[in-house]
Amino acid sequence: MSAAAPVTGAGTAPEVVTLTANPSLDRTVDLAGPLRRGAVQRATASVVEPGGKGVNVARVLAAAGRDVVAVLPADAGDPLLAALAEAGLAARPTPAGGPVRTNTAVTEPDGTTTKVNEAGPLLTPGGHDALRGAVLDAATGARWAVLSGSLPPGAPASLYADLVAPLRAAGCAVGVDTSGAALAALLGPDADPAAAPDVVKPNGEELGELTGEDGDALEADPVAAARAARSLVERGVGAVLVTLGARGAVLVTAQGAWSALPPPVVPRSTVGAGDSALAGYVLATLRGDDAPGRLREAVAHGSAAAALPGSALPGPDQVRPDLVEITPLSLDPAPAPLSS
Repeated sequence: MSAAAPVTGAGTAPEVVTLTANPSLDRTVDLAGPLRRGAVQRATASVVEPGGKGVNVARVLAAAGRDVVAVLPADAGDPLLAALAEAGLAARPTPAGGPVRTNTAVTEPDGTTTKVNEAGPLLTPGGHDALRGAVLDAATGARWAVLSGSLPPGAPASLYADLVAPLRAAGCAVGVDTSGAALAALLGPDADPAAAPDVVKPNGEELGELTGEDGDALEADPVAAARAARSLVERGVGAVLVTLGARGAVLVTAQGAWSALPPPVVPRSTVGAGDSALAGYVLATLRGDDAPGRLREAVAHGSAAAALPGSALPGPDQVRPDLVEITPLSLDPAPAPLSS
């Protein structure tokens, strides 16, 4: 294990373990004006930070004073491990078999973000076994495990789904934020009910992938998004947190549904906003907040991230949950259209 990667002391269980199966070094480039395809433009700023969705969640939790360990594949000497150490984030690396990928985000003054993500190194069967073992070992005694992000080449689509049951058996609540085949393996029609996590955080497009509905329509209508999310609760998910961009988010559980409007912010970058929202949800849960309180904290964190430049993530002083507006939702079936 690289000396550059701090790890919680022996015998000390973290509160939260995050898994980033396909971590990255995130380069964010800020432009002074709109992105012009095919043109030469000069950056006004550029920054490189440790990234990947699980790493982002861990960074927000650590900034809030929570004990968190980030599990990820990265070989000894990889620049990612030095970046994590510089950020003060405890990590548990496993062999990656190649350099961690670099993702590039180009942000425009109005907050529009264009991302170019590399694939990442191939995850071999041995690498998969090491990663799985590290997650389960690190999570012993933890309260939460958060599994986030895309899967690297070679990883089975069921990587996250296969971890849910053993993590819960170890006493962890489990949150998942992913998409594509990994999301289908978790909650698709052929998914094992034992893979249903305690919370899943799709956006409108990802929720549409699961329910067969139009993602743009769900993004535009919190009630429609909540109705679609309810179908995942009926499949065994404890809570569905659907992020809706500028429209905030909705939260659906077996006990009810709520929408939240964020405070007015000037968007500067969407990088890490969804990850910050999930981190806010976990923070509120660790405090024992009720469902509306968890949603409030999630939206406050997400909107705080959107107001920051590049890949910067919010600390407690930048989060304003008191400015988030919560509304209970009634999810009775929509009235049938009147016949002509």
